[in-house]
Amino acid sequence: MILISDPFVHTLLEWYPHNKRDLPWRNTNNPYIIWLSEIILQQTRVAQGLPYFEKFLENFPNVEDLANSSEEMVMRLWQGLGYYSRARNLHRCAQDIRDFHSGIFPDSYQSLLQLKGIGSYTAAAIASFAFNEPVAVVDGNVFRVLARYFGIATDIASNTGKKEFEALANAIIPKDKPAEFNQAIMEFGALQCVPKNPHCDQCPMKAGCFAFNNDLVGSLPVKIKKLKIKERYFRYAFILCENEIVVRRRGEGDIWQGLYDFPMDELSSQNESEGQIGFLEEIQGFMTTYVNESEKWYKHILTHQRIFANFVTVIVQKESKTILKEWTDQKGYQLLDFEDLEDLGKPRLIVKFLDDQKLSLN
Repeated sequence: MILISDPFVHTLLEWYPHNKRDLPWRNTNNPYIIWLSEIILQQTRVAQGLPYFEKFLENFPNVEDLANSSEEMVMRLWQGLGYYSRARNLHRCAQDIRDFHSGIFPDSYQSLLQLKGIGSYTAAAIASFAFNEPVAVVDGNVFRVLARYFGIATDIASNTGKKEFEALANAIIPKDKPAEFNQAIMEFGALQCVPKNPHCDQCPMKAGCFAFNNDLVGSLPVKIKKLKIKERYFRYAFILCENEIVVRRRGEGDIWQGLYDFPMDELSSQNESEGQIGFLEEIQGFMTTYVNESEKWYKHILTHQRIFANFVTVIVQKESKTILKEWTDQKGYQLLDFEDLEDLGKPRLIVKFLDDQKLSLN
C-alpha cells in the first residue's frame, strides 16, 4: 500500500518557483490560451511547440477568431508540427464553443470532457489552471515522477495503470493549490526527473524516492506496450504545366488528413521502380517535354509509421493543358497556380521536397 507523504508535496512546491521556466501560458488563467498551449504541446517538446503557439495566438487571439477561420488556414499554420488530427479537433472544438457555449469555455472538468478533442489530461489542465479546480493532470512526466518516487511498477500503458496513477495524483493534490501543484510536478518531470540520466544526486526528493534508494531509476516507470512500426513507400508525381501544378487534398482514413500533397502511388517496396506505374500510365498520352524520377528518397517518421518517398517530375506542354485539366477533374485533383501552394497546409515531407526544388532552381 502506498502511503501519501506530505514531504513529497511540500518539497515539490518549494522546488517549483526557483526552477520553473518562464512560459507564456503560465502567466494567465485564460482558458483559451491554456487550452491552445496544451493541445500544441501534446507529444511535442516546448522548444518546438512555442513558435506554433505564438503563431496561432497572433492569428487567432481568441476562440471565436479560431472558430471563424477556415480549416485550410488552421492546417497551414499547423504545418510541420505533426499529429494533424490535433489541428482538426482544435478547429472543431473552437466551433463547438462558439456555437453551443456562446464562445465561453465550460468551467469544470466534467463539462470540458464533453468538448471535441479534449481528454482527461487536457480537461484537468484547463480546469485546474484556469478555474483552480483540484483535479490532477497526469502526463508522461507525472507518470515518471510518481512511479519512481512511490515505487509503482504498474504498466503505465495499461488502463489499470492509468487509473492507479490518476487516483494517486488526485489523492495528493493540495486542494488550495491545484494549479501550482500540477505545474510543479510536470515541470519536475521535464527538468529534474527526466527519462534518461536524471539528476538524482542533486534531486531534493532523493531521500524519499523509492527508485533512487533501490537502484530502480532506470526501470521505472514500466511501459510494456510497444508500437508496431509500419514502413510505407510513396512515389509522387510532381506535375507542372506552365505556372500551374497538380495537387490533391488528402481525405479521411489515412495519415495527413486534410493536408495537400501530389498524385501518388503506394509501392510494395523501395525497389519497385522498374516499368510504368499508376499515374505515369494514365498520363503517358499527354504531351510532355520532361519526365525525371528523383534518386533521392525522402524519409518521414511518424509514431507508428515510417514513410519513404521519391518524386517523378513531369512537365506537361501547354498544348495539353485541356487534357490535363480533364484528368485532374476526373481524379478529384486540383490544378492551381504554383504560388498558391504556399498557402496550403502540406505534410513536412512535401515541404522538404519543395525546399529542395527551390534550391535546385537557384
